[in-house]
Amino acid sequence: MARLIPSPIGRFPGFESIPGNGRTAFRREAEGSWTDTLHPAGSASGEGPGPKSGTAQETPYLKYLLLLGGICLCCLCMGVIGSIGAYYAWRGSGGEPVSAQSSPLPDTPATRAAGIKIGLSFPDFGSERWKNDAELMTKLLEQQGYAVIIQEAAHDVKLQNDQIDHMVSQGVEGLIVIAEDGYAVASAVDRAVKAGVKVIAYDRLIMTAGISAYISFDSVEVGRQQALGVLTALGIPGGDQWTKNNPAKIVLSGGSPTDNNAIRIRQGQISGIETYLDEGIVRIVADQWVDNWNPATAERMMENILTAQQNQIDGVIASNDGTALAELEAMRAQGLAGTVPISGQDATADGCNSIVKGELTVTVFKDIRLLASKAVTLLVTLLKGENPSYLRQYTIAELTVDSTRTGSVMVDFLPVVAVTKDNVYEVVVKSCFQPYDDVYRDIPDGERPPRVSCD
Repeated sequence: MARLIPSPIGRFPGFESIPGNGRTAFRREAEGSWTDTLHPAGSASGEGPGPKSGTAQETPYLKYLLLLGGICLCCLCMGVIGSIGAYYAWRGSGGEPVSAQSSPLPDTPATRAAGIKIGLSFPDFGSERWKNDAELMTKLLEQQGYAVIIQEAAHDVKLQNDQIDHMVSQGVEGLIVIAEDGYAVASAVDRAVKAGVKVIAYDRLIMTAGISAYISFDSVEVGRQQALGVLTALGIPGGDQWTKNNPAKIVLSGGSPTDNNAIRIRQGQISGIETYLDEGIVRIVADQWVDNWNPATAERMMENILTAQQNQIDGVIASNDGTALAELEAMRAQGLAGTVPISGQDATADGCNSIVKGELTVTVFKDIRLLASKAVTLLVTLLKGENPSYLRQYTIAELTVDSTRTGSVMVDFLPVVAVTKDNVYEVVVKSCFQPYDDVYRDIPDGERPPRVSCD
C-alpha cells in the first residue's frame, strides 16, 4: 500500500543542502588547508629541520626542489588537458557535466518520474471498490517512479477540500480525485488547477471546466443494463403476465444525490423502462435515493417501502451492489429475497456470490483494472504536455442533465457488461476480477464450475 508522504520543510532546498553534490564537495575541499600537506611533519611554516643555506647540502636540496617543481608542472598540465576534455564532453552532452565519479541515469519512465508527486483523493474506504482502485493506481504509479500521496475523506466534504489543498502545498504535480461531492470539491480543484496541477476527475464528475479530464464508465448505460436485467427477469418484454390492470410494481433505489454518477445512472434506468411505463405495464411505486451510498440507509429505506407497499413489489432497480445487498436483507426478512429481482453494480465479490446463490439478479461489471490503468496513463500523458486524441468533449450541462450548467470537459467513457448467473463465471471469475473462492463461497463443491487459477 502507498505511504503517506509528509509535507517537506522546503520545496526548493538550497544548493548546500544537496548531499553528494560534486560542486558542494569541491567547495568544502577548497576551503581546507592545502599548505599543511606540502610541509614536513611537525613544521607549520616549512622551516623545520631541513638543511641550512650555504652548506654542502644545498645542491641536492636544489635538485629535489627542481624535481618537485617538475612533478607539479606535469600535474598542472595534466589538469589543464583534463579540464579541456571535460569541457568539450560537457558541450557535447548538451550542457550536462560529465564526471568520472558518476554516470548519467538511463532515460526511462522511472527516472523521468523520479521525485514527481501524485496525489490520490478518495471519498472513503468503507467501500470495497475504492480500496481496490487505490491499491491498483498506487502500484501502477510507483512502478513508473512516481511518489504517491493518498488521502481519504471519510465522507467529509470539507475534509476532502482541505486534503486537496494540503497535497498541493506538498508539491504534487498531478491529482486524481474521486469526489465525495462533485459540486463542493470544485473550489479546491480550481485552486489546484490555478497552482498548475493537472487534475483528473475519476469515476465521478467534478463540476468545473478546470479539470484536465474526466474518466469513468458510461453511467447511463450502467443504469440501462440494470433496468433491462430486472425487466428480463420479470419476463418483459414478451410475457403476458403484466398488463395495464396488473402492472409490474417497481422500486427505484438511487445512489447518493450528490454523486453525478447516481444522476446519470437514474437517467439510464428510466430510459430502460420508459417504453413500458408509457404502455402502462410497469408502475413505479417508490423512488428513493441513498445518501452516501450507505448500505444501512438503504436497508432502512427498503424496510419502510415494504411496509408502505405491504410487501407488494415485483422488482427493485438498485444502483450498486452495496445498497442492493443491504436491501436484500430487508427483503429476506419478508420472504422476498430470491423471488423479487433486484439489480446492482460493480461486480463485487459479495455481489457475485449473491448472484450464484440466486438472490441478486444482475450486477454491472466495470473493470476498474482498465479504468485505473487508463487514468494513470492519461495523467502521465497530460504531465508531458500532450493531449490524447481519444478524449471527447462534453458539455457539463449534458453530463449533469442540467441545462443551467456551463462549460465543457474532456471525457473518456469505458464500456460496461451486465453480469447474471449465466455469465458470472466467464466474465468475472475467468478474468480473475474476483477470486474463485469468494464468488463460490458456501456453494457445494458439486455445484461449482472448474476452478480457475489466477496466480
